[in-house]
Amino acid sequence: MCRSLFEKKLHDYGAAWRIMRLPSVTDQLFIKARRIRSIEEKGEALVDEGIVPEFMAIVNYGIVGLIQLSLGVVDKEDLPADEALRQYDTMAAEALRLMARKNHDYEEAWRGMRVSSYTDLILMKLYRTKQIEDLGGRTLVSEGVAANYFDMINYSVFALIKLVIEKEEGAGAES
Repeated sequence: MCRSLFEKKLHDYGAAWRIMRLPSVTDQLFIKARRIRSIEEKGEALVDEGIVPEFMAIVNYGIVGLIQLSLGVVDKEDLPADEALRQYDTMAAEALRLMARKNHDYEEAWRGMRVSSYTDLILMKLYRTKQIEDLGGRTLVSEGVAANYFDMINYSVFALIKLVIEKEEGAGAES
């Protein structure tokens, strides 16, 4: 779902996101996570989109951040669509490998968590990322910005599994 949306936006806008500096990517992630939490707390959204599109945006902006970390920021769009998708697939595969390793160690603890906990963990990772960026990347014990982006991507994927896939499976069982 996330890759399909990314590909469609790439068609419509190109890789205009290549000009985004990392703090701007982090702030975009922050906006998405704050909106999710706001909807969770208020129980409604006044804009006609729920939290699923916002979790999808966190996945995609997280991958954009990883690409920016890998390739560096540029002053103008420089990636053709096929290369942008290749970069996307590379980062998504790396996130999946990390998820599988952590899932093994944590024995799928994410399945017992609430979606709102993923939201809170993403927000915490964002505050950590902002602090790391404010320190110019000079940390004493932190894994760094990339590790936080990967975790935000994976928490969002867990939320999407719970909100979309498990919901669809439950609906199928009720039929």
